Amino acid sequence: MRFADVILPVPFETFTYIVPDALSAGLVRGSRVVVPLGKNKHYAGIVARLHTQQPPDVQLKEIERVADAQPVVNEQQFQFWQWIADYYMSPLGDVYKAAFPSRLKDGEAPTPKRTRRTIVDRMAGHAGAGITHPLSPAQQTAFDQIVQQWASGQTTVLLHGVTSSGKTEIYIHLIQRALDAGQQVLYLLPEIALTTQITDRLRHVFGSRLGVYHSKFTDAEREAIYRHQLSAEPYDVILGARSSIFLPFQRLGLIIVDEEHETSYKQQDPQPRYHARNAALVLARQFGATTLLGTATPSIETYHLAQDGRYGYVPLTERFRGLELPRVEVVDIKRLRFQKRMKGAFSPRLVEAITEALSHREQAILFLNRRGFSNLITCNRCGWVPHCQHCDVSLTLHKRTHTLVCHYCGAVYQLPEHCPSCHSYDTPPALDTPPTSLRPAPAPLHVSASHDAQERFVPIGAGTERIEEQIARLFPSARLLRMDLDTAKTRTAYEKIVGDFAAGEADILIGTQMVTKGLDFDHVSVVGILDADTMLNVPDFRSYERTFHLLSQVAGRAGRKGRQGTVILQTRSADLPLIQQVVDNDYEGMYRDQLAERELFRYPPFTRLIYVFLRHRDNDILEHLAEDFAQLLRQRFPDMVLGPDRPAVSRVQSLFIRKIMLKVPHTAPPAAVRQTLYDTQRAFLERFAATHVNIYFDADPM
Repeated sequence: MRFADVILPVPFETFTYIVPDALSAGLVRGSRVVVPLGKNKHYAGIVARLHTQQPPDVQLKEIERVADAQPVVNEQQFQFWQWIADYYMSPLGDVYKAAFPSRLKDGEAPTPKRTRRTIVDRMAGHAGAGITHPLSPAQQTAFDQIVQQWASGQTTVLLHGVTSSGKTEIYIHLIQRALDAGQQVLYLLPEIALTTQITDRLRHVFGSRLGVYHSKFTDAEREAIYRHQLSAEPYDVILGARSSIFLPFQRLGLIIVDEEHETSYKQQDPQPRYHARNAALVLARQFGATTLLGTATPSIETYHLAQDGRYGYVPLTERFRGLELPRVEVVDIKRLRFQKRMKGAFSPRLVEAITEALSHREQAILFLNRRGFSNLITCNRCGWVPHCQHCDVSLTLHKRTHTLVCHYCGAVYQLPEHCPSCHSYDTPPALDTPPTSLRPAPAPLHVSASHDAQERFVPIGAGTERIEEQIARLFPSARLLRMDLDTAKTRTAYEKIVGDFAAGEADILIGTQMVTKGLDFDHVSVVGILDADTMLNVPDFRSYERTFHLLSQVAGRAGRKGRQGTVILQTRSADLPLIQQVVDNDYEGMYRDQLAERELFRYPPFTRLIYVFLRHRDNDILEHLAEDFAQLLRQRFPDMVLGPDRPAVSRVQSLFIRKIMLKVPHTAPPAAVRQTLYDTQRAFLERFAATHVNIYFDADPM
């Protein structure tokens, strides 16, 4: 009798099934099969191993059918999945769930070949025109240096090019070089929004040889691309976000990771919590491919590896066609607010700069890294602040929909008619009523809101929706667009916003960090950074570095073509060294300051971090369990354990959270560390009191 170990899209490794004689001949490793699980569920799984060893004392079920004529997972993918599972401490089932399009996991019949062919043809477009733009002398020098370092055995190279230096054109020439050698190319981008502009550019050159893949495509489109990559004539170039690393490749020769510093490459939830940049390096090694990491603001870890000689390094210090970097002007809004000279969120200098840009028929971008109308609302009588009933966070006001939204669990509440704390606006609250209670009222917020209700609550702080309202009052004739998670929920919404602004159909684009990541607009002369201090207040050792990245990247959207651009950087901390480093585009200064601090406190790149999270519905029980687990870890990892402590948001979706940090030396073998963590977890969960606690790991957290 033959048996098959099958990977299913559930958080386990594999399940063993009996292989019926009728299916035995056509079954191989990598085949997709439909199997029962439990009483009523059926899943499509992947055969990971065929064998004749029957597990003891287990009643096995049979495989029901083989779903495809050919295997859908190749050997390189199996190796890659196993590395992801091991390194990021995630079950193989979760890796499979992340790697496969939904239609291929639920046991449904596949999309008909004719339909798949239509989808592939529609997405591919026309035949490419080939390379039409020669490289500038500076670009050609960088191109030659990259190729030379690859040839000398340095398979990973960092291209450190200032914003608008023409890195994309270098990428195009390197892609053509790989295609001429008969290789496939994977081009990774951190944001789906970026694929809109880059797709048109690459498709003009490579035509039907280009495929695009990311999570905003429909299930049918993703399945069509996945199956096309298994065919005898797959796409030669794949452009995509982080999930595209899981596509099947046959002759991968080059991986380009654009904006390599971006935290969007790190998957947060659900598992596996992988980092697509780091995983791409492993994928490249499996194929013997070369890798190019490109950015204007490298991550400290990547730059450190390049400075140590473990990565190649190529600088590109001048903008394309000699364009000047934007002029950055710092505006101290703390002083201006004291003087009552601010117009809403806008300083007089920013209003002046936007006015001048509009008079010249130029465009402006306004950046604020908060969506919604306001951070929170408060009762104008007693100070009550509504909180999410499931998370320890205040609710964000979305004025247009008259709703309060939790940006952690997604819960939506209607704006209440009356304050649930003081109950009445005719009499003041009782003296024994806590005037500033930050707990949600026991009554659910489900009644519809009126205009009076909006006036009874004071909005605190500003989000992109509020900025849009204020800028409309200041510039009533200006055409506005807003790009955030509320307005760009779908792929077509992304594409329309980017396309409309690029076509000049709007004058001012208001957005969150989506507008900072590599977008290229010809007529933007002014960029306003409305609150440069936001990210500095985040309790994280990377907050300084991330703020530098974000401010430098958004500043780079100004003056990309034409005359020198202007950046108005509004801040309450004008005297911070970071602000001057952004003004001077002084990456080296930021890097030196942060490297010295991280070495002193043993943070990356000098150690490897692993976070251990514990979640439980009872806060008091969790407190004791977390302390016990930390003690067990200290016995096995002396001088490496910090915590447990409460994260900034210590309850999400009704589960309380504790975090333990491990600072692991690079000399410690990852496999041994991983096994020790698993053994500690197993021993801990055997205790009766720990049966309802959820424990998970986050390797190399961001």
